[in-house]
Amino acid sequence: MNSPRASAPATLDTEFKRGLGLYDSTMVVAGSMIGSGIYIVSAGMARQLGSPGWLLVAWLVTGVLTITAALAYGELAAMMPRAGGQYVYLREAYSPMWGFLYGWTLFMVIQTGTIAAVGVAFARFAGILVPGIAEDQYLVAPIHLSAGYAISLSTAQLVGISLIALLTWTNTRGLEYGKLIQNVFTTTKTGVLLLLILIGIAVGLNSPAALANFGNFWEPRNFEPIADGVSAATAFGIFVALCVAQTGSLFSADAWNNITFTAGEVKDPQRNIPLSLAFGTIIVITLYMLANVAYLAVLPLEAIQQAPADRVATSMLAAIVPGAAVSLMAIAIMISTFGCNNGLILAGARAYYAMARDGLFFAKAGKLNAAQVPSWGLGLQGIWAAVLVLPRTYDPATGQYGNLYGNLLDYVVSAALLFYILTIAGVFRLRATRPDAPRPYRAFGYPVLPALYIVGAAAILIVLLVYRPATTWPGFLIVLLGLPVFVWLRSRLQSR
Repeated sequence: MNSPRASAPATLDTEFKRGLGLYDSTMVVAGSMIGSGIYIVSAGMARQLGSPGWLLVAWLVTGVLTITAALAYGELAAMMPRAGGQYVYLREAYSPMWGFLYGWTLFMVIQTGTIAAVGVAFARFAGILVPGIAEDQYLVAPIHLSAGYAISLSTAQLVGISLIALLTWTNTRGLEYGKLIQNVFTTTKTGVLLLLILIGIAVGLNSPAALANFGNFWEPRNFEPIADGVSAATAFGIFVALCVAQTGSLFSADAWNNITFTAGEVKDPQRNIPLSLAFGTIIVITLYMLANVAYLAVLPLEAIQQAPADRVATSMLAAIVPGAAVSLMAIAIMISTFGCNNGLILAGARAYYAMARDGLFFAKAGKLNAAQVPSWGLGLQGIWAAVLVLPRTYDPATGQYGNLYGNLLDYVVSAALLFYILTIAGVFRLRATRPDAPRPYRAFGYPVLPALYIVGAAAILIVLLVYRPATTWPGFLIVLLGLPVFVWLRSRLQSR
């Protein structure tokens, strides 16, 4: 490990190549956000909320929270335009421990688990076009490690790992490679999503489904109870359902903060990072809202709730072009997940670079290769993400296999939300502790909007702790497991 260096948050990194302009940075924001979630998660949300109106309200809540957070992060990004982004903000606002706990969780699960999930999502939809790619087509049959866990290598897992390896390798070749892939695939998948929306709304506006959905906008039907005695049938139940449904929509809209990790490679970062955060999140949230309007214009709510494998977009397109819908949506989602994973892989390694420079990660992750990118960080991230693809969960009652990273991502949704709350609270803290620090951009709506984000996100977190404890407390445990690692690393540094 390297020795810690003095923090100089207001200065610019000079070791990187500054190759990301405003358009490139906006593509990192939007491309990291748009994966497969928008095409799927509305089914589960509709089952929890039970009405078209509340489904759109849930997405509106996600949009308000995401854009508000992005605008607040803009102040921190302009104030501290350094590689590492959110890790640096937490380190400077609180202490190195909080920065490390975020970076630890990012590496162990948030970034790598998402990379693994997106890689296998790519493989699943590739399997629609190439039937030999499937999670039950084994190269290495499941080897059971315990009653509930196994490890395997299926053709789908192999494709997912191959995608991770390919994009990790291309990103080690230099920023230009990663930028080119990001721009091409994000532009394409944004256009595809917009086209899907236009087709849905143009065809569906006068359909019986649209009349039923928008004519009975708030009427609850076919909803699932959130817990015993708690459902969308009551006002309190709607509030709880809105909070629980955020796990789907917030996850689909996550990763917008990834551009902050790459601040060392952004041209004029004090200007371009805040603008790209605003532009990227507003574009994506607008598309997400319109996509759900399109679903409701074409499909009855019951069809959204009962979409096969939760593939709402596929069901919508099938109602318009029945024969080609499945293949067309498979291609669209493959494009989307390919671009999403490129953005995640590109950005994540920059956070580990900043940790390594502080002596809190493997020392080689803090070095750049001849192409001026952190190739060791990229490699370590890729290896761990690939490892997370292999473990499987197993249900003895049904004989069904799942994916361990899916459980891990459920666990850390709440932990990620906690770090967002802490980071935005850091805007208030730094205003008090460093009032004279240069702030080229100040958080829009401060202090009201950042405070409302903290209150809203905290309310969601409390509801999840009460009504989804099985997938909330483990996330906090993953964070806490980083504490002894941090203590050990600091003791090593102090002994030198």
